[in-house]
Amino acid sequence: LHLVRMQASTLSVVLLQGIGVQLTISAELELSGNSLVGLLAEVIGISVHVTITVKIKCKNYESGTVQVLIEDCLCVLGAIKIKLLSGLLSLSVNELVLEQLTATLPRLLCPVVNIVVNLVSIQIMSTLNAVIPVGTVGTIHYQLASLPFTSGKFLGLDLDGTVKHVGGSIIPHDSSPSALPSLLDGRLLLGLRQSFLNAVLSLLLQIPPQTFTCTPEIFSGASHLHEAIATLAPAGCSQCHGTSPLSIKLTLSGNPLIVLEENNATMELSVLVQVFISALDGPLLNLLVLRADLGLNVRVLIAGGRLVLGLSLG
Repeated sequence: LHLVRMQASTLSVVLLQGIGVQLTISAELELSGNSLVGLLAEVIGISVHVTITVKIKCKNYESGTVQVLIEDCLCVLGAIKIKLLSGLLSLSVNELVLEQLTATLPRLLCPVVNIVVNLVSIQIMSTLNAVIPVGTVGTIHYQLASLPFTSGKFLGLDLDGTVKHVGGSIIPHDSSPSALPSLLDGRLLLGLRQSFLNAVLSLLLQIPPQTFTCTPEIFSGASHLHEAIATLAPAGCSQCHGTSPLSIKLTLSGNPLIVLEENNATMELSVLVQVFISALDGPLLNLLVLRADLGLNVRVLIAGGRLVLGLSLG
């Protein structure tokens, strides 16, 4: 016999708490071959419905990888139709074919399912253990932090990793296990640790100091700011009361931090603000230097298969 056609009618996945995943496949198989009935060789066609149920579990976590195993495979035969060209088939022959299929098909189909599950798991694991180059500043390596877990309602994947500067130095972060919240309407829970996100941000947000001239074309309140600064300057400072435009320099102070709370995320960062006058024939004259501690609202969303953080002032 050889397989002519296989048509999968249904595929279902059930999450088993503390065990893993139960995969059930229902399919229609069409087999064909030669049969010796009496003294005549005839072409025989067999149509059989099979239901294959496997339990899949992850074991042996090591360095971001796990081993995906099939612990149990059950193959149940349903309705069977046997056809001969002559249309003649005795009851004894029918029972013999049924007996042979019941003994043979599970031994053939379960290894095939095992191969398919292994191939799919390799593809999935490759997406959960990757090194991403970040331009000329460094790399981000993320991987599984522990064995995947199931609650009966969702599948949870906890991710951690290593963030490196281009020279190879590692940006340290806390790799302690994180408590992942439960999902109300999802089947897959992907967890990223707050400390890992902060290490990633410290690599990505390497913003050089920004300097701009405070003119009405750039800042509508430039003249009012100039007047306010001039009133604070000592009377003997001729440059402070002159007509030279102010310049403002913004410098990121320290690393930004993301603070995750229930249904809320905030980015905390400090900016050094320097207001000065740059004379054409003299040195810089600092008029005001202050540090601004900002708390930005973070909107987290998935767009185009990417994790996107939207920032806004509260």
